[in-house]
Amino acid sequence: GEVEVLARTGGRPLGLKLDGERVLVADSPRGLLAIEAGQVTGLNSRGRRRIIPITGGTVTGAINGTVLPGGADFQIVVSDTCADLDARYLLQLDTGEHIFVMNRALRRGSVEDIAKLVRGEPVDPAAIYFRCAPTFEVSSPALTWLTESLFVGTGARFPDRVEMRFFRVL
Repeated sequence: GEVEVLARTGGRPLGLKLDGERVLVADSPRGLLAIEAGQVTGLNSRGRRRIIPITGGTVTGAINGTVLPGGADFQIVVSDTCADLDARYLLQLDTGEHIFVMNRALRRGSVEDIAKLVRGEPVDPAAIYFRCAPTFEVSSPALTWLTESLFVGTGARFPDRVEMRFFRVL
């Protein structure tokens, strides 16, 4: 498929493109996440558990590689207005190194806006609180800066994608 460079950050990675949708990692300005239909596993002590597979993709930018199959977004729908998100997936860089991404997020909005998101309808991103705190495990000393910095981010859900912005806290 088509490869789109999502970030040029002076040697810092990276944008991912997954089947026409993207995932941002590190301090690139923008990224999107493609996921398959989720599996609802039922109620637990905190809410309704959903598991959304992350099945692959391409990493492009200062670091190039692929998103390996087997990742997932482990969600707990806490209420009709709020969900705790926990995405975990593995990147394999063209150089052979790996980056394991763990991204915890909170998404909340009005009952009406969250119902629209669930139905796949557009919602103004300004109406949804969507914040995250990604962390990384790396296999190369050249990537250690990812593990020695804090990152925060914002997200926006659209009918065909999730868009994330990650920022390195200096």
